[in-house]
Amino acid sequence: MVSLEDAVIARLEYYGERFEVLVDPDLASDFKRGEDIQIEEILAVEEVFKDAKKGDKASEDAMNKAFETTDPLEAAATIIRKGQVQLTAQQRRDMQEDKRRMIVAKITREAINPQTKLPHPARRIEIAMEEAKIRVDPFKSVDEQVNITLKAIRRLIPINLEKVKVAIRIPGEDSGKAYGIISEFGKIMKEEWQQDGSWVAIVEIPGGMQENFYQKLSEITHGKVETKLL
Repeated sequence: MVSLEDAVIARLEYYGERFEVLVDPDLASDFKRGEDIQIEEILAVEEVFKDAKKGDKASEDAMNKAFETTDPLEAAATIIRKGQVQLTAQQRRDMQEDKRRMIVAKITREAINPQTKLPHPARRIEIAMEEAKIRVDPFKSVDEQVNITLKAIRRLIPINLEKVKVAIRIPGEDSGKAYGIISEFGKIMKEEWQQDGSWVAIVEIPGGMQENFYQKLSEITHGKVETKLL
């Protein structure tokens, strides 16, 4: 159980009422992400408040209406899951940095320069985000913020989320392994066997994954793969 001095407020506006509990900021954040943590470990006190700073407890009528229970532990679980947890300054910085890395990774993996059909290096994306003054929200999804980010940095660098088609030819004995690799990156659009026993296919992959895709194919075929960007 966290001490009152180290606790922060988790707050939920529900059915026209405000409900607050005092929680360990780290454990509450982990709980919101789905980790299996006992509520008793998260709370500083096993009470639900209308205003935690004043010590005003939520009424039983309000709790029954909102949570169909007056059990503070059950109500607290809902408040933490659905509500907002105050973060320490360091927590917010850490979460923002983690989310920023995830946004950059997704853009690097799936976006390309439409002029060259090649991916942008991650550092170029980071610099463009800095110049565009992108503010990362630690609570919004990566996909949502990728779209916002692309719209902002498109003024600075040519970039689009695109899939590309690649023609490949590999020795027949490596085709089984190739199926596995392709399933990791994208999908087969067309395939056929050649008279010399080689396997050719047209595959579609996210534009930013081209380099990794070629490297993986080269590894499994010991450099005997042929590729062509269509």
